[in-house]
Amino acid sequence: MPIQDIHNYLFPSFIALVIGLLALDLGVLNRGSQTPTIKRAGFLTLFWVGVALLFNGWIVWFLGVNAGLTFLTGYVIEMSLSIDNLFVFILIFSAYKVDEKLQHRVLFWGILGALVMRAICIFVGVAALQRFAWLEFLFAGILIMAGVKTILKKDSDAEDDPTQGFVASTIRRIIPLKAEFVGDRFFVIENGRRLATPLFLVLVLVEISDVIFAVDSIPAVLAVTNNTFLIYSSNIFAILGLRSMYFVLSRMVNTFRFLDVGVGLILLFIGIKMGLGHWVEIPVEWALGTILGVLAGSVVLSLIFPHTSKISS
Repeated sequence: MPIQDIHNYLFPSFIALVIGLLALDLGVLNRGSQTPTIKRAGFLTLFWVGVALLFNGWIVWFLGVNAGLTFLTGYVIEMSLSIDNLFVFILIFSAYKVDEKLQHRVLFWGILGALVMRAICIFVGVAALQRFAWLEFLFAGILIMAGVKTILKKDSDAEDDPTQGFVASTIRRIIPLKAEFVGDRFFVIENGRRLATPLFLVLVLVEISDVIFAVDSIPAVLAVTNNTFLIYSSNIFAILGLRSMYFVLSRMVNTFRFLDVGVGLILLFIGIKMGLGHWVEIPVEWALGTILGVLAGSVVLSLIFPHTSKISS
């Protein structure tokens, strides 16, 4: 049965799987609000990668090798593009002086919100591409510009204060906000008034940053396939591993100097691939090999030529 004809059967099963994995994450792997050590965060990151690879094996068995390669390419793209998003999370938590135990809670609810928002963005994006083919060139342009901007980004670009940004200022005007944190609570009642805590403001900023980064990441996967199930499942598995990967990256933020350049080159490559797709078809295995090669190269160069901090956390 063709992939497109079995979406109605795959999506309910996949949603049930995701709910089960979230229950496992909340009830077993991360019970309570303890801050994971780098060793534990590393183990959990490998666990989520392993679960994604097992699912990829199921796709190969059920849908074929090409579908498996497509899923894996989308997964690697999303994981690599998530690196910049995680740097923004580090910046937000640092600016608001959010305790690591509270970061754990914000990231969990942020991931839940991302699951819903990514689904909306993906279905809208696929439907738009199917109806308006010229959008491929628009998406390609977005990816190429994002790639150039990422490569040319200076360290000072990461130092903007999110506490003074437009979003934070707007939220303060709309929602009554308490000045200080109240444990892990997002809202409190004081003198009969419902007040948001700074932790809620941080959660909103995290959610908005994910939506902004989806503008780059979803067109990137659309450059590989327009299969809704493969796009969504690869996105979700990448998102499920973000929380543990954050705690690894936050402790190693100064180590990988050239990751931004690698991410920028990946965006450029995918944008060019999408723009030339009508005339030059790059096999999915070549695309996957190129992306993995660029990532590996940026990590190796970062280890060979380290330098001082990028973002202080």
